[in-house]
Amino acid sequence: TGPMRSECLGNLLRITLSAEYLEDKYLSFSVVDQSGIAWELDEARASQCGYTVTYRNWSHIEFRASALSCHSHLEKDLFTVTIQVKASHTPDMKNATTRVKSASCRYGPWSPRELVCESNYMEVFVRREVPQMVKDLIQDEPEDWTLALPEAKAGEASIWQIVFHQPEEKKALLVSDAWSAGYGLNTTDTRVLLRIPYTAEQIQLIEDQGITFSAVRSSIFYKQRWMILMVDTAVACPIDGVDYANKTIIWSVPKYTQLLSAGATSFKDVLVEAGVDLHKLSAKEMASRKYVLLNDLNVITMKIPIGAEGGYYKTSVSSGQHGAKYTIKLFLEHQWEDNKWGLTKHTIIKEIETPFEQVELAITNNSNLSARLMNVTVGTFLPDVELVNLTVEGITVAVPEAVQHGCLIHEIRDANGSKAYVIQVPFDAPFIKKEYTREDMRAYTLNTTLVFLTHPTRETFTVPVIAVSTVKDAVLPSARGFCDGGNLHLIITRGNVDQNWQPFISDWHLTPEAAQKYNYSLRDNGSHLAISVPFLSSHVNYEDFHTSGIKASLHLTLKDGITLANRRNFSVSCRFSPSELIQCLPNGTVVITVVKLVGTADLDTSLLVLRDRQCKPSLVTENTATFKFNVNTCGTNRKFDSMTMTYENDVLYFRPGNDTPAYQLKFVCSYAIKQTVDVRYESKKNPPPGIKPGFGTLDLSLKLFKEKSYSDPYQESEYPVVKYLREALYFEVELLQPEDERLELNLDDCWATNSQSQDSLPQWPILINGCENSEDSYKTVFHEVNYSSRVKFLQHLKRFEVRMFTFVQGTTLLQQ
Repeated sequence: TGPMRSECLGNLLRITLSAEYLEDKYLSFSVVDQSGIAWELDEARASQCGYTVTYRNWSHIEFRASALSCHSHLEKDLFTVTIQVKASHTPDMKNATTRVKSASCRYGPWSPRELVCESNYMEVFVRREVPQMVKDLIQDEPEDWTLALPEAKAGEASIWQIVFHQPEEKKALLVSDAWSAGYGLNTTDTRVLLRIPYTAEQIQLIEDQGITFSAVRSSIFYKQRWMILMVDTAVACPIDGVDYANKTIIWSVPKYTQLLSAGATSFKDVLVEAGVDLHKLSAKEMASRKYVLLNDLNVITMKIPIGAEGGYYKTSVSSGQHGAKYTIKLFLEHQWEDNKWGLTKHTIIKEIETPFEQVELAITNNSNLSARLMNVTVGTFLPDVELVNLTVEGITVAVPEAVQHGCLIHEIRDANGSKAYVIQVPFDAPFIKKEYTREDMRAYTLNTTLVFLTHPTRETFTVPVIAVSTVKDAVLPSARGFCDGGNLHLIITRGNVDQNWQPFISDWHLTPEAAQKYNYSLRDNGSHLAISVPFLSSHVNYEDFHTSGIKASLHLTLKDGITLANRRNFSVSCRFSPSELIQCLPNGTVVITVVKLVGTADLDTSLLVLRDRQCKPSLVTENTATFKFNVNTCGTNRKFDSMTMTYENDVLYFRPGNDTPAYQLKFVCSYAIKQTVDVRYESKKNPPPGIKPGFGTLDLSLKLFKEKSYSDPYQESEYPVVKYLREALYFEVELLQPEDERLELNLDDCWATNSQSQDSLPQWPILINGCENSEDSYKTVFHEVNYSSRVKFLQHLKRFEVRMFTFVQGTTLLQQ
């Protein structure tokens, strides 16, 4: 009962510790002798003294003691063993809890010879018959022993000696020497015991019918007065004989091994029994489990289907790979009679473990898209596996700390003890990779490596987990374009998928440095990307040329910053006046720029000429050529009419070796010969009206409009209004009260501040004494007010346009 329970199994006592006592604890086993002294067990002491500590399955530890173990208390056919178990959460065994368990078992009757093959030692029990001696017999001399039997060394009286028979020599040891060498010896009134660890020096490997045995041939001598008693204590245990075929374990054990049957000439089987976990199974029980027990003339064979009842699977790791091995603890008891020993009982305890077999783990993605939760199940695992940590983006996190990183981990168990782990991570967790896939879809990827630990072997293995969930939540970037004042503008509104998308014009990466080199404007505030390119620039496409204007286009591509795959294409096209290309200066100088149209890829702008082929461009780019010349040169024609003087010339392109122009563009400059300007002047003798200062209340409003038409003002809910540098702001000031048509509104001073307070600093004047600020790069423009449904008195309104600017100090933006 409780965490420890005992069981008598023939000449063995078994005490089993349950899982509640083992979980996450370090254990120490000791055996308590009759004096109350606790002898702590290590591997050497356990195998020497007849104790075995092993795992019975994933959750139980088994302690076994031989009937004649070192500290057993023997009383007739009853043997008692007391063990002490300490459990601690730390390897230094501090703050350990201690439990003591005593158990007794009866065993008998003993056979003349009993052989036990335990997992860590071999035992042989031999019945001895020593005649009673009369105390007053003549004392012998030490040297008599060497005469009586050469193997018996001279020594103190009543001392056991053991002689090992090696192929090349015989070696004798006193009891004290044998004990120091790791051998276990014990006696009762009727029996002699020799216990030999499998690591002992005198062990020989012998082969019988193709099966290898671990064997020791030995004799024990006892001096008593004038007699020498010699007991044959040979022992042999099979260490292989296991084979696998057709998902079946085949265990073969030869009968009547020569070492154990030396001197005997006739043999008779008395009993052959087998079982699992030291419990014998009947023929009916074996058949129900599909076990097969064969007793042939020379060999006993057991066949066990892999995975059959009685065994269990345990997790195994090979080269870092997760797998499993099937383990079953068989035992075989063979009793036979021969004409030397009479009855011999041979018990073999054999733990068989099948070879490693890799086990594929299922990774199931049960993500909840509506809850935006990644939900991944990994398993199934055997109960001896524990998830200890996970690695995300190169950082290893212990399972208890994973919640701090937004990762919840649950363990779920089945009725049979197997388990699986559920990992839940929100889609928006930092380590969830978000990737645009197509149209309005985004892929969320969980990429983590789980680290597992096996018990009790403490081997580790990893399981990479890559789970992808596709969600229809992508917001793609959008754009609007416009042209003004000789520039093409694109304003791109960012979406939620383009954080790493980069702007390209064709294959040219538009970085801030590249934009500055070409005098382009590139601004990115995280939510918007604004690009402005001059009409005459290398990256503008010119698509057609008519008297109505030149169609110019700016094509922009957003590419994936990693793969450089095209993601989105935007463009803006506008028609520009031909006057943008030609300047007819009053001093007779003409500056004309010729553009290369799309579809004329073979046109080399550097080979363009005027009618006089000696007149070549003064400035050449890939798409443009600029000529600067006087109207009296380069073959220019001049024409007159009554009002104007006109100069004409052509821009020509000749392919090499051909005198017929492949391209011709005529341009004209016209100058007025004379120009009359009428100025109206009217004189009135009435004196100007007098203006007297006074006091009163004026109700004024200041509004910001969306367009130059002044038809759609920004509403209060639309503030703050986001604008980019040099974008136009359209203001209107209106006199609301009093409604007196004799009053006229005049603006005197107007200024901008960096905050909502009109008196805060810094300030910048927009109007000074009713006029624009002469220091402005982009001066204020007044707009005419016309009658409309909402304009009652023209003189009560003033409208003006201001270009967007920002306050700077040195090269630093001032923001508030």
